[in-house]
Amino acid sequence: MTSLGKPPLPEWAVRGRARWQRVGRGRPAFAVPPIRGQESVWDYPRPPRVERDARPVRVSADGTEVAASRRALRVLETASPPTFYLPRADVDIGLLRRAAKTSQCEWKGHAHYWDVLGPEGSRHAAAWSYPQPFPEYEILRDHFAFYPSRLACFLDGQRVVPQPGGFYAGWVTAELVGPFKGEPGSEDW
Repeated sequence: MTSLGKPPLPEWAVRGRARWQRVGRGRPAFAVPPIRGQESVWDYPRPPRVERDARPVRVSADGTEVAASRRALRVLETASPPTFYLPRADVDIGLLRRAAKTSQCEWKGHAHYWDVLGPEGSRHAAAWSYPQPFPEYEILRDHFAFYPSRLACFLDGQRVVPQPGGFYAGWVTAELVGPFKGEPGSEDW
């Protein structure tokens, strides 16, 4: 335990946090300037910030509703479009099956992935959750996030576009300007 009563971060998380070159302290020259009503992902912080979002969020697979909420959490991190986490109570858990895949986030901890079942078959690892997040992200416990590249995801009635690159799962909407992490050459943004 640390002097504050929190368990120390694992070494992999400490190394991961230290490697980031861009930490939201000033927009780089190549960033697109936002106009009225837009947000620049370059104004988002690192470490990520979590905000509540009451806009309607809907996720579906082959027309079957997987989740719908007005109680989403929006995770904002430098250079990335927001990722939306929906409370377990707003997700049809019967359409999720635990996948073998796991991953680590230096900010949030260990993620578990979920296959999403739809009428036309399963979407492998199309959702994830943090069952035991690091203390700073405890608010994400009992929430699920979804890949808009594998499911139909809507924010305030607008179908979102997947974040580039396939690994990340940010939700690109008309209110955002980039460029976005996931594009070629953006590995250390």
